[in-house]
Amino acid sequence: MTTSTQQPPSAVVMRDPGAARGTWAMSSLFEHLLESHESGGALGVALVTQPVGVATPLHRHTREAEALFVLDGRIDYLAGEERFDLRPGCFLHLPAGVPHAFRIRGDQPARFLALTLPGGLLGLYDEVGLPAAELRLPGADGLAPEVEVPRWNEVAPRYGLEVVGPPLPE
Repeated sequence: MTTSTQQPPSAVVMRDPGAARGTWAMSSLFEHLLESHESGGALGVALVTQPVGVATPLHRHTREAEALFVLDGRIDYLAGEERFDLRPGCFLHLPAGVPHAFRIRGDQPARFLALTLPGGLLGLYDEVGLPAAELRLPGADGLAPEVEVPRWNEVAPRYGLEVVGPPLPE
């Protein structure tokens, strides 16, 4: 018999626009619409805003599936061997373990709804980033990459995040 340390959710969660807790990481804003603990660990949801040029290295998550729904902007996304040009209205589901990377392209920031199953992955951004002073992209008040990258290298293994290659080229 398997036991779980997660507790079932005990309350309905509703957030008004602009009322979510924010985190600045990766020069981006993560608005936490549903915290993992609020869903009994089953789901995490964030509204993510990322500026043009932000890119992740090729990586995989060993525990979580991810999904995203693009609201604004353009995202060049590599999932396994497939490349996608995500634009407003596009949806992508990524099973756990699939190597992936993305880069924000175009002339405006990208905004997307990000979901993780189970929900704990979004805690990674809290550990490497900063609480957002406002629900906007960070400027000079955010962390410089030379400060943030070592945090990623330290924290990522605890979240089952494995870097397996370089970012998508510019």
